[in-house]
Amino acid sequence: MFSNRFRTLFVATLLAATTQVEAQFAQAPLPYATDALVPSIDKMTMEIHYGKHHKAYVDNLNKALAGKPEEKMSPDELMGKITKETAPAVRNNGGGHWNHTFFWSIMGPAKGGAPKGALAEAIAKDFGSLDEFKKKFKEASTGRFGSGWAWLIVKDKKLMVTSTPNQDNPLMPVADVQGAPVLGLDVWEHAYYLNYQNKRPDYVDAFWNVVNWDKAAEHYAAAMK
Repeated sequence: MFSNRFRTLFVATLLAATTQVEAQFAQAPLPYATDALVPSIDKMTMEIHYGKHHKAYVDNLNKALAGKPEEKMSPDELMGKITKETAPAVRNNGGGHWNHTFFWSIMGPAKGGAPKGALAEAIAKDFGSLDEFKKKFKEASTGRFGSGWAWLIVKDKKLMVTSTPNQDNPLMPVADVQGAPVLGLDVWEHAYYLNYQNKRPDYVDAFWNVVNWDKAAEHYAAAMK
């Protein structure tokens, strides 16, 4: 039988080894309460979306990359390595993790309104007006068949609207249009169905009430450097 001392050392070694291979990718805390975006996004949707869906992407990504060089990459670096040959578990779950982390960051309570400064000027320059931009963004959001995302991105120093299927995003080389995301909207049904059922356009309209334009401006400024 093991002595108590040996047993203690064995357990300590096992815990240390477990810590070393512990998940590289982690889900950051939600930056606001799950009911903070009500009525635009209801509490139950946020609880399920963040606590179940996003968590599953992180867990499955870590399983898919366990022991592989990619597990030491940052989320941004991983997105830049996604090709058509990438394993679906990495592409889908890696994208799901990056997309949702970004999504939570560009929303907040008592937000909405309109952009200011350089981002506002760029929207007016590249789309004609804020209303025209919102129209194009809504078209991309509602026109994406099935599951996916709508994006405002910077490409070649200009703003443009695009969309991606499933959990793809514009940082991936496989995207039809690549660029640096400024805003992103999840149009998977799990993001809105409890509150809006099949009325995706209403969900898109409500999104503008919780957009964190200050954070979007930060993304824009970084993309323009």
